[in-house]
Amino acid sequence: MVGPYRGLFNGPGIKAFVLAGFVGRMPMSMIGIGIVLLISALTDNYATAGAVAAITNVAFAVGAPLSGRLMDRFGQSRVIPPFAVVNALGLAALLFCAGLGLPEWTLYASGLVVGATSLSVGSLVRARWSVIHGGSSKLHTAFAFESVVDEVIFVTGPALVTVLATGVSPYMGLAVALVFMFIGCLALAAQRRTQPPVQPGKSGGGGTPILIPGIALLSCVYLAMGAVFGSVDLITVAFAEERGVKGAAGFLLASFAGGSMVSGLWFGSRHWRISLRGRFVRALFVFALGLLPIMFIGDALIMAGALFLAGFAISPTLITGFSLTERLVPPSLLTEGMAWISTALGFGVAIGAWAGGRLTETYGASNAYVFSLGAAILAVIVGIGGSGFLRVPEAPSPAQS
Repeated sequence: MVGPYRGLFNGPGIKAFVLAGFVGRMPMSMIGIGIVLLISALTDNYATAGAVAAITNVAFAVGAPLSGRLMDRFGQSRVIPPFAVVNALGLAALLFCAGLGLPEWTLYASGLVVGATSLSVGSLVRARWSVIHGGSSKLHTAFAFESVVDEVIFVTGPALVTVLATGVSPYMGLAVALVFMFIGCLALAAQRRTQPPVQPGKSGGGGTPILIPGIALLSCVYLAMGAVFGSVDLITVAFAEERGVKGAAGFLLASFAGGSMVSGLWFGSRHWRISLRGRFVRALFVFALGLLPIMFIGDALIMAGALFLAGFAISPTLITGFSLTERLVPPSLLTEGMAWISTALGFGVAIGAWAGGRLTETYGASNAYVFSLGAAILAVIVGIGGSGFLRVPEAPSPAQS
């Protein structure tokens, strides 16, 4: 299973941008929970903490395509540094305002700046892979590797920020996230030889990838998938608390991400004869099917196993989605196109967290999982119904690439 990944990093500069991208991407799993832990610890107000985190997420979802467009137009090395500086100042301002007990609006304002200037580092790294292995079967393996990296980050990031914020200082989780972001992003900007070349758009039209039918369809599918992720995260914490094992919530969520990590390694190690469109639709169906058992489980240990299996289809769905995006979007809009996927997921997570919280309060955790399953079924329906928009040329066979 590991064999196909061995030759993936042999090109000049590849290891450097992969490492920089990993460090720069760590905050994506740390900032939201870090904000909640900081503000709730200082004010004992979870409503304010959740609202600031939500504003930060929404600002990121809105800003990601815009920063992606700037990357396509001016290049990563020119755009990343100013965004990283402003983002660091925004995080510092949030820590400062919370620590001094300044008016509540200052928390929302600084959270807005943090979200709007947070970069979709995963999209930037995937854009580099697309330039290096575009049109090659190796791109499938590269995207699989990036999906595994995402899952590693989502397994380790929340645990790290929680330990720092609760065991060291309420400020420490966000402070470490700031350091990761700044070092990783500047290191990525310094890797000029692997950045996608600036390609002027076609004369007379800027356009946006979201107007491409296939990208619009993928965004709708990932909006529904994001709702699954956001709701499962929140509902699972409540499930653990209802069973008297709240401390096991992190382990349960790690199982969900762990299943995706293992399947990503396996999925990326294979050469598939099924079309990208076929893989995408099948992965969506398995994703929805895998969520069905969790509504009927009352034991935390059994739930960990069920969530591990439910996570199996996450990476294959994301891998094929990014591969489809790479084929559907013109090179001059590639980074922005991939950022739209992150935007859709971000909005979906916000919707799912809100809906999951309301339903959990009203009906209990196990019953609230019905929303997660419903969102997954909606993703399947949209994906299958619009799959005709996802017809793209296939990559060369391994012998040709």
